[in-house]
Amino acid sequence: MKRYLLLYSLFLLTTNVFYAQQIQSRKPIRETNLASKKAGAYIDVNVPPYPASNYTPTQLVTDVLVGTSGSCGTPNISNVTVSPNQPVTNNNRFWGYFNKTTSTFPFEEGIILTTGWARKAGNALEPITLSDGNGGGSDADLIAAIGVSTQISNAAILEFDFVPTSSQMKFRYIFASEEYEGIYPCPPLQYDDAFALLLKPNTPGSTYTNLAILPGGAGPVSVPNILPASFSCGPINAQYFGSLSPNATNYNGTTAPLTAEATVIPGQSYHIKMVVADARDSSYGSAVFLEAGSFDIGVNLLDPAGAQLPAEINVCDNVPQVITASTSGPNLNYQWYLNGAVIPNATTNTITAIQPGDYKIEVSVPGNPCPGSASIKINGGTTPLAQNATYLLCSTPDVTTFNLNGAKPLISPTTTATFRFYENLADAQALNNSYIANISDYNGTNGQILYVQVSDGGFCSKLIELKLEREVTPIAGLTSNRIRVCAGESVILKATGGVTYEWVNFMGSGDTQTIPVYQTTTFQVYAIGAKGCRSFQPANVTVEVIPAITTPLLDVEMCIGDTIVLDAGAATGTDYLWSTGATTQTITATELGVYKVLIKNAICEKEFTVTVTAAASPYITNLNYENNTLTVTAENPPINHIPGVLQYSIDGGVQWQESNVFTGLLDNTNYIVRVRIKGTTCYGSIEFFTLQINNVITPNNDGVNDVLDLTSLGAFKNFTGSIYDRYGVEMFRFTKETPIWNGTVGGKRLPTATYWYKFNFEYNKSKTQMSRSGWIMLKNRE
Repeated sequence: MKRYLLLYSLFLLTTNVFYAQQIQSRKPIRETNLASKKAGAYIDVNVPPYPASNYTPTQLVTDVLVGTSGSCGTPNISNVTVSPNQPVTNNNRFWGYFNKTTSTFPFEEGIILTTGWARKAGNALEPITLSDGNGGGSDADLIAAIGVSTQISNAAILEFDFVPTSSQMKFRYIFASEEYEGIYPCPPLQYDDAFALLLKPNTPGSTYTNLAILPGGAGPVSVPNILPASFSCGPINAQYFGSLSPNATNYNGTTAPLTAEATVIPGQSYHIKMVVADARDSSYGSAVFLEAGSFDIGVNLLDPAGAQLPAEINVCDNVPQVITASTSGPNLNYQWYLNGAVIPNATTNTITAIQPGDYKIEVSVPGNPCPGSASIKINGGTTPLAQNATYLLCSTPDVTTFNLNGAKPLISPTTTATFRFYENLADAQALNNSYIANISDYNGTNGQILYVQVSDGGFCSKLIELKLEREVTPIAGLTSNRIRVCAGESVILKATGGVTYEWVNFMGSGDTQTIPVYQTTTFQVYAIGAKGCRSFQPANVTVEVIPAITTPLLDVEMCIGDTIVLDAGAATGTDYLWSTGATTQTITATELGVYKVLIKNAICEKEFTVTVTAAASPYITNLNYENNTLTVTAENPPINHIPGVLQYSIDGGVQWQESNVFTGLLDNTNYIVRVRIKGTTCYGSIEFFTLQINNVITPNNDGVNDVLDLTSLGAFKNFTGSIYDRYGVEMFRFTKETPIWNGTVGGKRLPTATYWYKFNFEYNKSKTQMSRSGWIMLKNRE
């Protein structure tokens, strides 16, 4: 029995080994026909018209992978080698340049390393087989890095030295392999083609560190360590898997873009070695794609959270931006620039940018003439002023939708602002194109909230809320309790149709107004709804003011004993009621006193009062007599309210005339001058003597002008007078007894000369004192 079991065990062991050898030996050579490939669906590798297809390894590293030629003194990249050492003239070389062309490959361009012929990784002008080896052998560094003990073959190696100017170095890559097929990645076969990116400082005794490690210590980059769920042993780190064929390459599967990074010392020289190789077998090839420009050994700019900033950022309202260079370490020199000019005192690895512009930092290592640099462009913008608002639609049968253009001034006073109205908050926050297209005719609902992005036309915007409200536009109505009133009477106005009201003619917002009216007026009022909608048209009512009742009656004066007619004035449709009981338009007043009359028409009534007082007599203020003509000047007393024409009389009131001039009067005759207001009986009077004195006397007894005779004045009281010479010496005195002067003094003739006279008398009736003076020429003949 034991012998049987031993034989059976040897049989199974032999069978399994044979079976495994059979599977390995049956691994087919994969071939792709050119006719099956879609134009533009695959990457281009080492083909015209790309100049980089003819680059040397050094050019590929400096100009493609790093993106600089290192032309400032000693280059940062040096000692570039490939192994096997295949020149650029070898059409079947394992290394080269790729371009995604119009395919969906994640990288635009870069460097490819394969375990076979690089040109067969994408489009080729012949049927494709990927079983070609690149002539490389095993690599102890790769074996140590990935921890495999199986045979390694077709190792493709790219290595070089570099001097970083940053404390970080990194690049992006994609691992691809034909072994993403069938059961090959899974036990018991588990073909494990792999890739390693090995880094060490160029110092004695240093060792490599593999940077091609999955995040979180998830292991090396190899086929069996990155598998989707479609494989029987998957998923394994499936989040790092890219896609199976088709994937723009001739490989059965690719990983997602991966990043290798390490902390380095700026200014320290390092050696990097990239190795991709077949493991366990050499039938199915693998490759690594290195993204152009992703190998960063210089300076990056970071935000405060440590994330790398893009080449260009947008900043609104000059918000300060803290920018930090990724590099740090001893003996580094920093200098920041703004728009090409040195920023004074900006010599640390951090700057706070407070204005737009092009910022640049240069980081130099002492003794290295090639500074590292990084730049960022800050585009500035201004966020418009904006605030939440409520927009009211006052609807009518013809206006039922919102014109949101009218809401813009409510939202922002910035006239250059642009607006996007959104129904959904998420769309507004995303600033996507799901905004309201026709804002001039939006059928919104009452209470609806819209979200508005108010921007400067660029990248600066503010999100606000716009509340929509609807209300039917009210229709105003207006009535008045009276439409015809007397001036000054009040009317009661009643408005309808609104919650509050806007009166055109006066202040107030209530529905009722009591207003005195002095002239015919059209009153207007707008109705205001609960939400504030105002009627388009005002309601109107006209209140007519009947012309005020007037009268020509004025206070009058009359002489006692006279009568006067009081006339209240004529008006159609008017009634009169006097305080005397009379109902006529006029009455005759016979007594002094107060008279009243009530005048009424169909709308108005008004009482008037007139006072009849005693009249004051007019009086004479001056009399002038010359050449037998008397001119009388008289006045009506200011207190006399009787208007009228003055009349004059000099015959005791027998005859009256309106002229104040009397002609043909007798000299040296006493007259009684009277003045009255025409139509009245009371008068003022004065006595007047028409004194006539000759200015020359010639006492020659010829009977003509022999003497100065004042005998007629002797009849007046208090008659006195004198003659004076030129020295004021009295020459003669008049009395009632001696009223005549003959040019003598004491019987003696006075010499011919000019003499002066002065005399006084009193009117007998009026007691008025009169005086007269003048000169007289005495001509005595010897």
